[in-house]
Amino acid sequence: MYAVIRTGGKQYRIAPGDNLKVERLEGEAGAKITFEDVLMISDGEKVTVGDPLVKDAVVTATILKTDRDKKVIIFKKKKRKGYKRKKGHRQYFTEVAIDEIKLGAKKMSAPKAAPVKAAKPAAEKKEAAAPAAKKAAPKKAEEAKAPAKKAAPKKATAEKPAAKKPAAKPAAKKAADAKPAAKKPAAKKKTEDKK
Repeated sequence: MYAVIRTGGKQYRIAPGDNLKVERLEGEAGAKITFEDVLMISDGEKVTVGDPLVKDAVVTATILKTDRDKKVIIFKKKKRKGYKRKKGHRQYFTEVAIDEIKLGAKKMSAPKAAPVKAAKPAAEKKEAAAPAAKKAAPKKAEEAKAPAKKAAPKKATAEKPAAKKPAAKPAAKKAADAKPAAKKPAAKKKTEDKK
């Protein structure tokens, strides 16, 4: 039995017991994840192809590790110009072990692991939002004073462009009054007499 799944914008042919390097996924080592984007399942004789996905098909896997791949060197050079750039890049990946492939299983949510972690940041956000709301009230009082200060500079800036505009308009009139440049006569062709 094998299946074709899609994760990280790539497609992988997998079978139970396979170890696979995929684009980085959320979760710690040992966490269980599910891949719901199953494009095809083959059970020896029977092949089920999705349109685009196979309905009620789920692949479960265990995260083995999350790490960075080997360094890839990016080297740019332009000859005779003294231009050289050398840069390195290490792509993150997650190694997973495929546990099982189910067809007709109950549909689950997106491939995510450790829902306990998601609850903790939500609680922290609520706690952070409460002090932020308290700070917002003093800011409103400051904002009421701030527009009065900003109004004075706007008047000063309004005067400056007005002084510059009259100087620019006479120059535009002079350009309109000027006659267009005369065209140059065409060059005469030389004719050589052959004797």
